[in-house]
Amino acid sequence: MTEISRYCIPYTPFSGKLEESRIGVVTTAGAHLRSQDPFVLEGDTTFRLIPADATTGEVTITHGHYDHADARADANCVLPLDVLRDLTAEGRIAGTPSEFLSMGFSQAMREIKERVAPEIAGVARRWKADAILLTAG
Repeated sequence: MTEISRYCIPYTPFSGKLEESRIGVVTTAGAHLRSQDPFVLEGDTTFRLIPADATTGEVTITHGHYDHADARADANCVLPLDVLRDLTAEGRIAGTPSEFLSMGFSQAMREIKERVAPEIAGVARRWKADAILLTAG
């Protein structure tokens, strides 16, 4: 068996049926509603909750560590709002939680590990999603 670092994210294979599953999203692409405070480009360990019924026109990107031209042109690249709504309408997934979670850039790894990651896990647990889609910038 492959040894996994104690700091590695554990891999959990998905064994459910997508058409019966609620899918959540956590992104580190710096997506947020235009009405929300932007992320601090120099480093920010906060996160934003984005309503699942938000439109891509309400979403912007604040992140200085990747080329976000495509994400600015279509936020679905990093926050698949329309895609998940379409999959739900087609019956290909059961739905989504009422919100998604987005972070910006930070190298404060200790703070992320000790404070932020447990907070995010708490939010994700409340969603009662069957799977969480992770996207990055």
